[in-house]
Order: sequence, then structure tokens, then C-alpha cells
Amino acid sequence: MLLRCWFTLSIIALSLTLNAQIEQEQLDKLIQETLTTFDVPGISVGILKDNQIIYSRGHGVRSLETKKDMKASTLVGVASNSKGFTCFALAMMVDAGKLNWDDKVRKHIPEFQMSEPWVTENMTVRDLVTHRSGLSLGAGDLMFFPEGSDFTVDDVIANMKHLKPESSFRSTFRYNNNMYIIAGEVLKRVSGLSWEEFIENKIMRPVGMVNSKASYNRVRDKSNIIDAHTRTEGEVIKITHDWSPLANPAGGIMSNVRDMLTWAQFLMNDAVTVDGTRLLEKALFHELWQMQTPLSVGRGDWYDSNFRGYGLGWFVTDVKGGHKQVYHTGGLLGTVTQFTMIPDLGLAIVVLTNQMNGSAFNTITNTIKDSYLGYEDRNWLKNYSERNARYITYNDSIKTAVYAQVDKIKGNPALPKPTQIIGTYNDAWFGNFEITNNANGYTIKSVRSSQLVGKLLPYNATTYVSKWNNRSFDADVFVKFTFDKNGKAQAATLEYVAPITDFSFDFGDLELKRVD
Repeated sequence: MLLRCWFTLSIIALSLTLNAQIEQEQLDKLIQETLTTFDVPGISVGILKDNQIIYSRGHGVRSLETKKDMKASTLVGVASNSKGFTCFALAMMVDAGKLNWDDKVRKHIPEFQMSEPWVTENMTVRDLVTHRSGLSLGAGDLMFFPEGSDFTVDDVIANMKHLKPESSFRSTFRYNNNMYIIAGEVLKRVSGLSWEEFIENKIMRPVGMVNSKASYNRVRDKSNIIDAHTRTEGEVIKITHDWSPLANPAGGIMSNVRDMLTWAQFLMNDAVTVDGTRLLEKALFHELWQMQTPLSVGRGDWYDSNFRGYGLGWFVTDVKGGHKQVYHTGGLLGTVTQFTMIPDLGLAIVVLTNQMNGSAFNTITNTIKDSYLGYEDRNWLKNYSERNARYITYNDSIKTAVYAQVDKIKGNPALPKPTQIIGTYNDAWFGNFEITNNANGYTIKSVRSSQLVGKLLPYNATTYVSKWNNRSFDADVFVKFTFDKNGKAQAATLEYVAPITDFSFDFGDLELKRVD
């Protein structure tokens, strides 16, 4: 009943002015312009201020195909905003005496191994969730991204020993999803519940997140859920939802603006639910928002920040005047989201979108945030629009030049013969790629990840371009072969064609060696 009253009050509050600088009408106008500027079909936005929802609306459409309205109640994959739930769940196990943040991972997962023995023995649960493993950005993500692979949690754990570190242990922040998959397995082993069961039953239901689910495949009624969209070769199109349940602890939650504001209210109420139930002891909750892994702050920072870092499932920083900001973003193929809290202002901002363009959520969040922090109008829409246009032009120019070279060299007699290229190539953690040839040219195909199949096109005498059949990936790669003295390819490495490629297409960590 308390929750229902809270929503009633929040609906009344929608008619209120947001503050002296930005009114509801102004915000509606900004969001509509953001939709148009960044080619985003639908955006839902929510604002919580002083324990009340003062804005909760959807704009645009949830799908270009159905044209149905985007609503505040429309479900969206919040992606890496799920990480805060994973760490809250682990903290609950600490509170219950079943876990310690500084437990060695091998205490709970004895088979866990990294490539270096010392790291294997000293990696803690805290290390799993603070992005300081020493692995490169997104290392191993191809095991779950894109959807359609046959990897399991056991495979992820077993394959960690094959991933080579980029930096020394605990020295550098490098975002990593697979460590969260392993953290989800720790939760399962100490709680006796799957990650999904724990999140829904121990957190979402008590908090009052009545419409949220811990995974896309647990949403039974999909009548009010977005379709994902992305810009593909100059056009924004609807694409198939893409997220493997394997990676749910890193980014699987489906929610909406209203439920995410409920989550924000709970968090900013010191982990106490609307009916007065405390879910986590104060000191343990406080620790979640303490910096664990530092990040640099650039000169001329937009928000006059002095520090920035990663806590336990959250980014933390200070913004104008020393206000602590706790936040995260999330991205799936076709979806990006942003969740921001400034607890001492009683302010939370949620922006959920159905197109993978972060300029849209930054425009909206920054404009709202500035109005509360007292910054003059900085015209974020114009700022991000210009940046976005330059970035797209830059990436498109790279791809145009690459495929012009592909067309130019086509049929060159100096290119390797098919017998020099075709065969099976193995990577220690990702498995086999098969390269075949027929009248239509070369094909490259991953054996374990069904969507990674495409044309292999010559670029020069030693390098080819893998042009994936699924063009929505925007993740074409150079395949650089190493040949033996007889001219037969023996190994290959992969490198992005353009920097716009999502880092979870972790081709750079593959080391392919011919096995057939």
C-alpha cells in the first residue's frame, strides 16, 4: 500500500516545475529534440527528487516496426546497471556471514585459475567486481557476445587461464564482464540460489520493483517491451534482442523507469524499503559506494571533479561543490541506459533508450543535472550532436577507405591462393574458426558462436577483412595472417577495422593457430 501511495503522489508531482531552470515542458521539448538529433526511436526518462518522482515519461516509440508508444512502464534491458544489483546481493551474503569481500575466489570456486599462479591464489571476490584483474578491456566477452554461443559458466571459469593479462594485477582499471559472471557463480554457491532467483526474490520483490525481471527470458509478457535498434550502414533499423543469459550477472536485468526510480529511492534511503525493512547493514551498504579502483580526472573536467573511480558495482565521483555522484551506464546491442544518483541532493536520474547512442542519454542526464547543480545552460544537445556527427563521419570514412582497398585489390594475381588460406584455426579460449572457399569467395565462421560468420575479403597480401553477415554488429575486423616459408598461413590475429566497434567484440585477444 505504501508503494501504491508513493506512485500516486509521484503522478500528481508530474505537473510540478522541476526547478527554477528547467520545467516539464522544457524537458519534454529537449527529449523530443534528442530523439530526432540522434535517431533514437524511443527514450524513457525519470527523475526522483527528495523521495518523490517528479518526472516519469516515455517519448517516441518502443519499436520502429510496431510504432507503439514508448512509456515509463516499457521494459528495457538496463545492461551493466545490473552490476549494482550483483554487488548488493554479494553484500547481503557478507551481511549473512556466508562471504567476505576479501575471500579468495578459490575458497568458493576451487577450480578457478588465471594465467599467472600468484594471481590465481590471490584473486578475491572484491577483485572480481572492481575491474582490476589485469585483463584487457572486455577480455573474453566473445564467450557470451553476441548471443548464440554454446559457452557455459564452467567454460568461462576454465578459460580464464588462457586470457593473457594486459597489465599487472590490481594496477589498472580495465572493464571486464566475465569477472562478474564468475561473481554471479560465487553468489550461487554461497546462497544456494541462482543469480536470477536471488535478484528477483531477495532484492527486487522486497524493494518493490514489481515489473522487473533478472533476465530477458524471464519476462513472460512481452507486450510492453522495447525492440532494439542500431545504426547500420547509415540507417537506424530494428534488430533482434541480443544478450546471452550466461552474462546476466554482468548485464541481464530488464526494468523500466518507474522500477529503476524505486531502486534509486531504496538506495538513497540507505537500503531501507518503503515498508521500513532494512536489506543491508549500514556499514556494508556504505562500502558499496567507496572507491576501490581509481580512475583519472581530466583537466578541465565538465563537472569540476576532483576524484573518480569504481566502487563495488558503481562508478563514484564528485561533482560541482563536492557533491558525491554514484552512477553507471549500460549497453547492449541496440540499447543504452544511464542511472545517476546524487544522494546529498536527493536526486536520481534514469534514462533508458532503444538505440545504442550514448550521446542521447548524456544530453538528457547532463541537462537535468546541470539545472540542479547551478550550471548555466551548456547546450548539451548541440555539444553532443556535433561530437556525434564528427565521430560517425570519422568511422564511416575509415570503413569507406578499407572497402575501397578491398575493391581495388580484388582479383590481384599476387594474392594468396585458396590452399594457402583455407583451414581450421584454433584459439585456446574461444575455440575454432573455419575458413572455407567456394565460387562466391572465402567464408570465415566461428564454430562455437553461431552469429560470427561472414565473408573473408582480401585487403593486401597478408591481411583480409572479415565482413560479418550480421551488419548490425558494426564490428568488421582485419584478419592478419602469418605465413610459413612455403607460403601457407599458420596463424592469425584480429584487429578492429573502425574504433566504433563495441569492446565486447573481443577479437583482439584471439590468437588463432592453424590446426588443420
